[in-house]
Parts: sequence; structure tokens; C-alpha cells
Amino acid sequence: MARSINTFHRGGILSTANNTPSSPLHRISSLKPSSTPREPASNDPWRDSNEGPFEEEFTNDPSFAKFLSDDFNSTKFASEALSSGSAVSCADKLAEGIRLLEKQLRNEVYSRHDELIQQLWSLKDAEGVLNIVKSGVSSLQGSVQRVRSEIAEPYKQIRLKSQQLSHLHETVELLQTTVRVIRQVRKLRELMDSEGASSKLDLTKAAQMYNEIETLRKEGDLLGIEVVDEEIPWLMEAGNRLRSEAMKVFESGMEALNQAEVGSALQVYYNMGELKSTVEAMISKYKSQAVKRVSWALDMKAISASVGSGFGPGGIQRSGTPQIGGSLKAKEGLWQRMGSCMDQLHSTVVAVWHLQRVLSKKRDPFTHALFLEEVMQVLRRNDCYPPHPGSIPASDMMSFVEGDPMLTDRVWDALVKAFASQMKSAFTASSFVKEILVLGYPKLLSMVENLIERILRDTNVKGVLPAIKTEGKIQMLATIESFQIAYLAHCLSSLSDLVNNLFPMSSRGSIPSQEQISRFISRIQEEIEAVKLDAHLTLFVLREIGKVLQLLAEKAEYQISTGPEARQVTGPATSSQVKNIALCLHLQEVHTRITALVSGLPTVAMEVLSPSLGSIYGVAFDSVTPLFQAMLDRLESCILQIHDQNFGGEDMNAGMDEHGSRYMEEVQKSIIHFRSEFLSKLLPPSSSHFVSVSGESICARLTRKMAARVLTFFVRHASLVRPLSESGKLRLTRDMAELELVVGQNLFQVEQLGAPYRALRALKPLFFQETTKLGSSPLLQDLPRSVVLHHLYSRAPDELESPLQRTKLTPKQYSLWLDTQGEEQIWKGIKATLDDYAAKISARGDKEFSPVYPLMLQLGSPLAGNTPGSKGY
Repeated sequence: MARSINTFHRGGILSTANNTPSSPLHRISSLKPSSTPREPASNDPWRDSNEGPFEEEFTNDPSFAKFLSDDFNSTKFASEALSSGSAVSCADKLAEGIRLLEKQLRNEVYSRHDELIQQLWSLKDAEGVLNIVKSGVSSLQGSVQRVRSEIAEPYKQIRLKSQQLSHLHETVELLQTTVRVIRQVRKLRELMDSEGASSKLDLTKAAQMYNEIETLRKEGDLLGIEVVDEEIPWLMEAGNRLRSEAMKVFESGMEALNQAEVGSALQVYYNMGELKSTVEAMISKYKSQAVKRVSWALDMKAISASVGSGFGPGGIQRSGTPQIGGSLKAKEGLWQRMGSCMDQLHSTVVAVWHLQRVLSKKRDPFTHALFLEEVMQVLRRNDCYPPHPGSIPASDMMSFVEGDPMLTDRVWDALVKAFASQMKSAFTASSFVKEILVLGYPKLLSMVENLIERILRDTNVKGVLPAIKTEGKIQMLATIESFQIAYLAHCLSSLSDLVNNLFPMSSRGSIPSQEQISRFISRIQEEIEAVKLDAHLTLFVLREIGKVLQLLAEKAEYQISTGPEARQVTGPATSSQVKNIALCLHLQEVHTRITALVSGLPTVAMEVLSPSLGSIYGVAFDSVTPLFQAMLDRLESCILQIHDQNFGGEDMNAGMDEHGSRYMEEVQKSIIHFRSEFLSKLLPPSSSHFVSVSGESICARLTRKMAARVLTFFVRHASLVRPLSESGKLRLTRDMAELELVVGQNLFQVEQLGAPYRALRALKPLFFQETTKLGSSPLLQDLPRSVVLHHLYSRAPDELESPLQRTKLTPKQYSLWLDTQGEEQIWKGIKATLDDYAAKISARGDKEFSPVYPLMLQLGSPLAGNTPGSKGY
């Protein structure tokens, strides 16, 4: 109730009676609430003194507060009052509240008496204004009715005349179109009837007329006009004739790759409005022919029909495998079909490229529209055409965006997919075809690469994009990748089987024959020859050959014999030594001949085989290295006997027989024995062609090193001989000559040994050179300083001990120490003996030294700055 009172108070209509508007509208606008409510009189007898807390009493009272709630429910209130048991008291309280409300309402009316009176006057004024408005509206409606009756009839007449005019225009346009069609048909008849009389039919002009007639018929909606309908059969016949003649020219130009004929045919179809559909049909035709050709090439049933009966000898079984006698013919037929297929693919791609080239150059002479854009329906980045006819260069071809792929790309993708599908089917479905293509993979790869090369060569025109991109070439090669993997696996398997046959696991120690080694090398040569025309495939095959050579090296290494029998050199060659020698020669032949095969290939081929060839070389080297080391140890032990001889006496025959020194006789016998028992087998007369990369065989290299070591070892220990008389020098000179002769005849040409031979030749005159002239002798250039210094001890007094005497080492021990030291370290040992000698002389009080002492200091002083690793030669 309080809310109703407040609402009544806020929504009351107040007006101002003092200001009377001059017009009804002004009086309507004056009906608004007053902003100054009437102040109630303080001495109003009707005003209750308890008016202020009236609302607080209703709000605070629990019984009355429920009536102020928005969700008050009278039924619920009555039910609660009845159930409480005090319904009478509740009714009394409600009656009391009603009285209070009525009292409050009277107070409100009294307090706002003036405002209510003003509102009553405003309502009367509003009612008068409304009456005036109603009168004006009625007058307006009457005027509208009069205007409507006056303009309705003219509107109907105008509308009728407009429809008649529109129909007249349509009739005139239809008549004009019909007349144009009849005229064009007459001209087209005359043009086509004049073909045989005067000259060849002008297809381009006839197509233009035909297209204009068809365009007028369709746009003008001439269906049902008898004069036009009578010409439709002839028009259809004329259109078919034009298409037929244009297709003949089109196909002839495509087959002959004649740009003029293809361009003329395209112009005809462009004039007829059928350019895109015709080009699409031609592309589809070429794609279909090529795809069918690919399927035809691998059709074993067709191959069977071409080489013989399908069920007799030489035929093809249902599984696709030829019967006995038919494999060779079927193989030849398959390769012939593959060659024919490649020719068809080449002609298809080149023809489509030729068509694309003409489309990229041909423009309509009137609209300058580029035919390629009409066909491809693409947009150019610059959104404009060149101002004059011309071809699109290759750089501008790349500016086509957001359209179909180029014609050649579409055809090539279709061919690649068809070829890939057939290759996959041949690899999985037909074991016979798979075997032929796997074993003949180099030929298959050559066909595919020749196809790509021919296409690129024939479509290589300046300013025009080639028919195949790099991605297309990769895609085509990927279609035969499965056959490549199978071919490489077969290559590895077959060569590995040969290696396993050379060294069977069942019989350890067996050595393959020369024929088996030659067959193995020939097999590798065949594999390289089969693929050498293709660089990439050659590298793949060489990797597989490298694996086989690595397997051969491992198998051969397992066959090497070790132990005392392999190292004895005093008796005849044992079976273990003969086996190791044969193994070395076989591996040497493999290494040499394969290296010669690869030498004609690019450098990367040698890089691929270098690790495996290195393994072959290493195993061959290791197989005879113990034998050569044993022979060298034997010769060194014989040379060490030089220190057991007496070279200080004056008797020429001391320690000699009729042939020379005893130790030298042992050296000669050993070398001759080595030659007859071992080196004759390692260095046969026919071994001259077994040369390694450096031009020297493995055995020749080891023999050369052994000969050089023998000369070096002899020169070293000849310089250590002390005392040495004049007769001893003659004996040593004779021994040198004997050594030079036996080494040159049985081991190696001494003239080719270099520094060791020059040192041996220089040592002979050095023995007889005067000490005073020795410091400036040219012989020093060919001899290590340590050798010269060691020899000078033989000319020195006994007080000057040699390092061998000073260290109390045996000649063999001292020689081993010399092998591990450089010239600088050797000089330090010699310098220590010279310092001891100088100390002895100083202790005695002598002032004169032996002439050898300053000479040795002079020769040895430059060695103090040498590097520790310098060991002479």
C-alpha cells in the first residue's frame, strides 16, 4: 500500500494554471507535472501528527511487511493465519491497518489538494485540443480522397501505354535480331558453298559467323520463330563440319608440331567459343593414349601373344611366368615394348608442350585476349594485358597465380602416376617382369633418363618454359626406386656369394685359385661396366662393391697363418708360408685391377672405394709382413757378425776365405736362399702388371724396404768397426762390393734405393780419405753425420772411447738404440765421450788433442740444432 501511495505521488499530473498557452498545441505541451508541490498547512486539522513514522510502522511490523514483498501470496498468508490459531487477532490487526491506510490516504489528498485541482483543469484543456485535432484529421482525409480520385485514371493510362511501348521495343529487338540471324546465315551459306568453286574454306571467318549466329540465337531467345527454326538443322550440320575440319588441321599440326596449323585451328575454336573444351579434350586424349601405352608395355598376356602361343612352348603361364623356351623372347618383347612406351611418352609430352607454347603466343586479333589465359582461367599479378600481341616469356609465365597447373605439368603428373602404378604392379604382381627389370635396372634407368633428356632437349627453346621441371624429373626417377633398391641388393648378394665361395666356412685355410679370383674381379668389372654411364647409379654400385671388398678383406684376414712356421726363413717355404704368399698375391691382384677399373671414373668413385681397397691392401701387407721381418732379422744378425771379425790386423787373409769375409758369406747365402724360396714366389716374372696406386706392388715395396734396410744396417755397423787398419779397410771395401752385388741381383736394383745406396757408395772412399781433408770432403753430403762420427773413432786414440764402449752395450743393443734416436740425440752421446776425452787430457796436463777431436767437434756442432725426430735417412 505504501508503494502504491508513493507511485501515486510520483506519477501525479501537475500543471501550471497561471500560464495559459495561446494555441491548442501549446496547451497540450503545458500538461506536465509541477515541480513545486503544495506545502501543507501546519495547522491543518485533518493532518495526523503521526504521518512521519507511518511507513516505518508498516515496514517494521512483521505482519504488514509481508504485504510489501514482491512475491506476496495472499493464499499462503491466509493459510498461515488460520493455522496459527489466532485468526481473529490477525483479522483485527488487518482491519486496524486498513484504517491507518485510509487515514493516510485522506491526509495525502488534503495535502495535495491544489495540485489535483490544477490537473483537472489541464485535462479539460487537453480534451479541447484533441477535439480540434480530430477535426483537422477528418479534413485531411477528405482532401486525400479527392486527390486519389483525380490521379487514378491517368496512372492507369500511363501504365498501359508503358507496357505497349515495352512490347513494341521487344518486338523491334526480336525482329532486328531475327533479321541479323537470317543475314548471317545467308552469308555463312555463301561462304561455305563457295569452298569448292573458288578456294579453300576460310574456317576462321566461318567460325566467327557461326559463333555470332549462335550467340544471337541464345541471347535473343529466338526459339519458336519459324524462319529461324528452319535454319537450325543446317546450322548444326555447319557447326559439325567446321569442328571436323578444324580438328583435322589441329591433329595434323600437333603431329607435325606445326605452329601455324595449330594456331589456325585454335583460332577457329576460339571464334566458335569452344577453345577451352577443345584443348581439354585434346589433353585428355593424349593423356589417355600415354597411360594406355604404359599399361600395354608391361602386359605379359600381350607379350605372350606377340612371341608365341599362350599354352605351347615359349608361351606365358597364367601366373605371368614364361614356360620353358619362352623367357628370352618374352624378355626381348618386354624391352621392345618399354622402348616403344618411352617413345610414346616423349611424343605425348612434346606435343602437349608444343600446344602450350602456341597457346602462350597466340592472341585474338580483335580482343587481344591471350589463348593460354582463356584456357587456364588464371589471373596475372598485374591484372592487365600487354598493349600489343606477343608471346609470354618464361619469366612472365611464373606470374600466373591461383589457377590450374600448366598443361605440361598436368600431363606429366598423370604420366608419372600411371607409370608409378604400373611399376608397383610389376614389382609386386609379376615375378618374371620384376626379375627382368631388376636385373636390367641399368637399362631401365637409361631408358627413363634418356626419355627425360630427350624431352628437355626438344623443349629447350629460349624464352619458353621447358616441358619438365626439376621436381618432375625427380618424381619420374622415384617411380623406379624400388627396382634400384632390389638391383643393389641383388648386386651385393651375388658378389657376397662369390666371396663366400672363395673362402668357404667349412674349410678354413683353403686358398682360392687364380681362376676364381679372376672370375670374381671380372664379375665386379661387369657390374661397374653396366652402370658406368650413370654417375649416381655408379656410386650406389661402388658402395655395394665396397661392402663386398670389405667382406673379402675380413675373410682373407681370417685365413692368414701365424706362428713359427710362418716366420721360419732358414729352410724351404712351409705350407703356411706358401698359403700366405698366395693370399697376398690374390689380394694384390684384386687391389690392383679394381684400382685400375676405378681410375677411369670420377674422383669421387675412388673416394667411395678407398676405405675397402685400403683394407684389402692392409690384409695383403699383413699376410707377408712377418715373413719379410723374419728375413730382415736374419740378415741383420749376419751383419752383426762384422764385430766378431778382426779388421785391425795387417794380414789381408785374416777372417777371410777364398770368397770373402765369413759374415758376408752368410749374408750372401741368406739372400740367395730368400730369393729362391720366398721372393721368387712373391715376385714372379709376370708380376710386373700387379702395381699399386703408387706404381709399386706390395711385395716389391716390402723387398725394396728390406734391401734399403740391409744397406743402411751395413753402413752403420761398418762405421762402428774399431780398430780398423788399412788391410781392414780393404776387406770392408770388398765386403761392400759383395753386398752391393748380391742385393742388386737378388733383392732390388741398388741404384733405385736412393740415400742408402749413396751412403754405401760414399763410405768406400771415406775410409781412405785423409783426416785433415775430411772436414771439407763432398762425401759428407751423402752420409749421415752420425756414421762419419762413428767412423772417426777408428782413427782416434784408445783414450777416446766410443759411445758403444762407454755405455758397455752390445752392438745389437746399441743399434736398436740408434733406430729410436735422431741425429741430435746421437750427437749428445758422442759429445759426452769427447768431453770425457778432453777431461782426461786436461787431467794429465797435456795441451795437445788428437786431430780427430776438433774434427768431430766441427762435424757434430751443427747437429745440436736438429730436431729430435731427424734420423738421417
